[in-house]
This record gives sequence, structure tokens and C-alpha cells, in this order.
Amino acid sequence: MSVFKDLSPQLISNAFVAFLFAASGPVAIILSVGAGGRLTSEELASWIFGVFIVNAAISLFFCLKYRQPLSFFWTIPGTVLIGPALDHLTFPEVIGAFLATGLLMAVLGLSGVVGRLMKAAPMPIVMGMVAGVFMQFGLNWIGALRDDAAIAIPMTVAFIALSALPRLAKAMPPLIGALIVGIAAWGIVHGFNIDLGDSVSRVGLPLVHVPEFSLQAMVELVVPLAITVLVVQNGQGFAVLKSAGHEPPVNAIAVACGIGSMVAGMVGGASSCLTGPVNAIISADGPKEKHYAAGVVVALLAIPFGLMAPVFTKVMLAAPAAFIASLAGLAMLRVLQMAFMTAFQGRFIFGALITFLVTVSDLTIFNIGAAFWGLVFGVVASWLLERKDFETLA
Repeated sequence: MSVFKDLSPQLISNAFVAFLFAASGPVAIILSVGAGGRLTSEELASWIFGVFIVNAAISLFFCLKYRQPLSFFWTIPGTVLIGPALDHLTFPEVIGAFLATGLLMAVLGLSGVVGRLMKAAPMPIVMGMVAGVFMQFGLNWIGALRDDAAIAIPMTVAFIALSALPRLAKAMPPLIGALIVGIAAWGIVHGFNIDLGDSVSRVGLPLVHVPEFSLQAMVELVVPLAITVLVVQNGQGFAVLKSAGHEPPVNAIAVACGIGSMVAGMVGGASSCLTGPVNAIISADGPKEKHYAAGVVVALLAIPFGLMAPVFTKVMLAAPAAFIASLAGLAMLRVLQMAFMTAFQGRFIFGALITFLVTVSDLTIFNIGAAFWGLVFGVVASWLLERKDFETLA
């Protein structure tokens, strides 16, 4: 196949680093959210299976069909978004919202309106919501520095040191460095006490859930999830790929995200999206016409990881709480920084502020969570007090 001829050592290296990124901090976020929502290790393993296997299949198809680095994984903001929802919704209700969101995205993609939808959404208000839902991960990282300094401080020092040295960071991304140092600190301070139990016998066997479709879950989750995928996550991915000289198929990607979300949702996986960080890594070097080959390698690495999800889940759940909190928090720092920068400069600043405050407040009205109300109140505030900013969206 031509894909093997197009591979180079640099592209393979980029693909491996991109995969390690996806399999470290973002997986820690799944475990953190799931543990907070009282999901079992089997449910978490099935979730990880779904988001790796399903999105690897989509990525392979798109990379080979369009000859572009089109890597799909799952929405991190959407994952964080369902954390508070699990306090008052059952997991089957959340899964029902995943399926409804997937159907909505597929329909929007088929209708061809996704590009116009992305332009019409006030990005500062959307990013105000994102900043609000990500805030807790930053706070958990700070708490880990206090509660288990022997784990959190070395991880933080490694992350900052690598971030301060761009040349070294290119060979060893800061998050990967923090992961390695954290594993070493885990072994030295606490020792590795991991009981795999029957996880090996469950390799490659996800749980198939029966979804429940409740009005509360639909109202609270579907619109925010669709916005985070189509506007925030996919928008980031499009920007990354266009800066590298690619022209991603916007509507086809929306359809794929919708279908992937419905399939992954059946085994408990969060909504699919076109990933920004992974695509940024694999399109950073080399001729652009060969970047797709790195995307193929990422997908091929994701498949065995997904199949081994029960084992990896047991290992991660055995880690000290500070290890997960630090890894997830450090993974969120740049995204949280970008969310604040986008939300609070230029247009819709007041609406973004209201959205952020309402989201952070954990306000619940009619049993509907704060992220939804943050968007509602933010848009209303901007419509009343920043009317001229809406004229710029036309």
C-alpha cells in the first residue's frame, strides 16, 4: 500500500507521540469523570473501548479516503460536561443523550449547514462554558499539590521544565514527560499494587447498554454536546489542519462524528470529534501530502489499546488519586488558557462572563445542569447588552 511508502521515521515518531497524548491525559479525564459519577470499572473500560475502537475505524477510513491527517477521538469538553449530569442522571440516560446528539450531528452534516452553524455560534460565549466546565480540573490539580506533594510536584516540575524548553519538548512533549515522572513517583512513593482481577479475560468485550431517553437528559446535554463537538472541538481541528495546508471536509466530518457518537454511545463512549491536538502533532512536520500516513499509524495504535481497555482501566484506577488529578489537570491547562483567551477578549465579553459564572456555579433549574443554563443566560445577556456584536456574525 502507498501508505507504507509515505511513512518516514519522523511521521512515525509524531504518530506515536500523538497516540501517547490521547492515551494519557484524556483517558485520565474519562476516569476522573467516571469515578466521580460512580461508574464501575467495567463501564469505564467499555467507554474507553468505544472511543478508541470506533474512532480508530473512522480515522482509518477518512485518512485513506481523503489523504489528509483526519484523526478522530472523543470530545474532552463533552466528557467533562457529563460529570455534573451523572449526579442526577443515570448512565443509561446519559447514553440516550449521546445517541440523540449523534443523530442531531449526522442530520446537520447531511443538511450541509454545519459550516454556517460554526460561523453563527458566538465563540466567546461557547468558550466561556468550556472554561467553566474545565475549571474543576485545574482546581483538582492544585488540590493534588497540597494533598500528595510527592506525586503532584514532580509531575508539575517535569511539565513546566519541558514546556520551558521548546527543543526538548519537541522530542518529549510535556504531558508525556509528566506521565513518565508520575509513574516513577507512584512506584517510589506508594509502590505498584495492582490487582488485575478478571480484566484480562474481558479484553475486547465491551458492555452494550440499553439507553434511556429522558426529556431532562435531552434538554440538558444534547445541545451543549453538539455545540462542543461541532463548534469547539471540530473548529479547533479545522483550524489546525487548515494552518497545515489541508482542506478538511466539514460536513462529511460532522456526519462521521454523528455516526461515531451513536456507535460508541452504545458501549458508553462519549461523542466523537475531530481532534485538535492529535492532528496538530501529526501534521507538524514533513510534506503535507504524506501527513495522512501518520493518521493511519495513530489509528492502528489505538485499536490494540482499545481492545486492552479493561487492563489499562484497572491499572489507571489503581493509581494514586493525585496521579490522575495531576495528569488530567496538566492536560487541561493549555485548553483552559485558550478558553479564557477566546472568551474574554474582543466581542461578547459580558455574555462570556455570565456563561462562565453560571457554569461554575453548578446552577440547576428544572433539574437541568449549569452548562446549558450558562449558554442560555450568556446569549440573553449579550443580546440585551452587546447587541452590536451579533451584527458581526452575519
